[in-house]
Amino acid sequence: MTAPLAGVKVFSATKAKERELLGEKVTSWLRANPDLEIIDKTVTMSSDSAFHCLSIVVFWTQPS
Repeated sequence: MTAPLAGVKVFSATKAKERELLGEKVTSWLRANPDLEIIDKTVTMSSDSAFHCLSIVVFWTQPS
């Protein structure tokens, strides 16, 4: 059984270069927090006529 939700980390970017590097930012955070157990994630893209926003949301727990 998975431990209860302990936290949520949100990564988001609106500029093209930032969106390109978002995966590396998530990977860096995961490597810096090897004790966390990722229990779910969502990836969302939203946009209007001028802006595009990419969000990656990571749900984690700390196993006992």
